[in-house]
Amino acid sequence: MAAMAQTLEYTVGDYVVYPAHGVGRITSIEMHALGEQQVELYAINFEKERMTLKVPVLKAKRSGLRKLSSRDRIKAAMDTLRGPSRIRRTMWSRRAQEYEAKINSGDPVSIAEVVRDLHRGSDQPEQSYSERQIYQAALERLSRELAAVESIDERRAAERVEQVLCRAA
Repeated sequence: MAAMAQTLEYTVGDYVVYPAHGVGRITSIEMHALGEQQVELYAINFEKERMTLKVPVLKAKRSGLRKLSSRDRIKAAMDTLRGPSRIRRTMWSRRAQEYEAKINSGDPVSIAEVVRDLHRGSDQPEQSYSERQIYQAALERLSRELAAVESIDERRAAERVEQVLCRAA
């Protein structure tokens, strides 16, 4: 039996955010046969990772797929960057897990907290390799969403984030 077509929340060309991968663009909506069933899928291209992810339309919301953040949510993320860093005095491995969870939440404000907390000014000690990796991942994720919301390129978005951080320091 063929599945009934459902109302689609997204259309081809829409930018969306998938929590574990960040900003992608819907390139097609496809029907695939799984056994006897027809399943409708969003094909989402993540250009930076050179990856296409296919998400069942019926499970899109449950998987965390969402529209780009509003300008207000991005402003809240940028305001978060201006706040004081909050580095807890726990073991790095525990903090690293918490930072990864925030990045993978897909929430720009949570990602901004990671960027803020791991940012190092020129007058501060060097970051460890893993701190740099997590910082870069968070910066890229936040910059990509900022770029998509503001319709600017990712490099300019990253520069804007870092300018906010430097002014706050």
